[in-house]
Amino acid sequence: MAKVIFHIDLNSFFASAEVVKDPTLAGLPLAVGGLSKRSVVCTASYEARAYGVKSAMPLFQAMKLCPSLIVLKGDMAWYETLSKKFFAFIRTYSPYIEIASIDECYVDVSELIKQYSRPLDLAWEIQKKLFDEIGLSCSIGVASNKFLAKMASDMKKPMGITVLRKSELSYKLWPLSIDEMFGIGKKGAPNLKFHGIETIYDIANPDNEVLLIKLLGKHGLSIIHNARGQGSDTLVFNRSVQSISQSTTMQNDVSDYNEIQAIFERLSKSLANRAMDEKVSGKLISISIRYYDFKNCIRSMNAPTLIEDAHTIYEFAMTIFDQHYSGVPVRHLGISLGSLQSNNKQIVQMNIFQEEHPKINVLNELNKLLDKPYLTYASSLLEEKK
Repeated sequence: MAKVIFHIDLNSFFASAEVVKDPTLAGLPLAVGGLSKRSVVCTASYEARAYGVKSAMPLFQAMKLCPSLIVLKGDMAWYETLSKKFFAFIRTYSPYIEIASIDECYVDVSELIKQYSRPLDLAWEIQKKLFDEIGLSCSIGVASNKFLAKMASDMKKPMGITVLRKSELSYKLWPLSIDEMFGIGKKGAPNLKFHGIETIYDIANPDNEVLLIKLLGKHGLSIIHNARGQGSDTLVFNRSVQSISQSTTMQNDVSDYNEIQAIFERLSKSLANRAMDEKVSGKLISISIRYYDFKNCIRSMNAPTLIEDAHTIYEFAMTIFDQHYSGVPVRHLGISLGSLQSNNKQIVQMNIFQEEHPKINVLNELNKLLDKPYLTYASSLLEEKK
């Protein structure tokens, strides 16, 4: 039976948090950001958005569009406090919660939803109680996997509840522009459009498989799977799993990609040295990004084998970063290695990529396959096994 995943996304979180702190601001056009003329808008309330004010817009431009705009300096300590209340509230419904960022999470409600005579009553109840008890509005996407739930939550804002079934992809998801596809990114969309990939259907279309694998590289397979409705339904929710991490906060915000690569490479080496000292390996690689506006992004990926060396940690970290980087300046970066096992107690499980040596670099092996369509290659492997 398919899982039921909710993606719960707080609407205009920073602006909403300011209204919770000062209710007299309700209904007014708000922007959270710096107070100088060179500042940019971090978050705008929906009243401000009605004037055309958007996130990352220069403040002087926002003021021209909306002369009555109220600009507030961000209060990160307050936002983090409210965020913790949000996640604690969601955990009263289900312990199976994966935190995606400061204002969004995935929740597995597969069992809980059976207790409701009408399944969407659960989403409606969460939405209403969250607003009544904490003062935060949210949009909820309902689907059988994380990607579809994320896409669904973006379809109706604010205070929307959207179900996205696999049978509805042809008219709800596939007609959307690739600019709207989670995981493509601002840098990836123009290149895809240049090669004729305009809509999400173009990514799902088997005729474009070879081209997409070449254009998207390591990300190609997962992006194709997502577009076809075959994304992961596995949540990373066990926070009790031991992990080790390395992080750094930069003196100045960083936007140069080469500099970001160098930082991740340095962090990977430090993390690998720590893993070696503690005689552990792990399978769960996570990165944390804090942007110039203090918005946090935490993303994870499970490796197919236990890893401990700096090169593989770095490759996974950059793979995750490339998939989720929003393109704006960064002030803090971190990497963690979780699902740890002692190197003294490892049991090596062989797979089709590891027939001779357990330390084979899986990423390098996958890279060798990118010259041919990976999905076709996997099918041929299965045929050879028969």
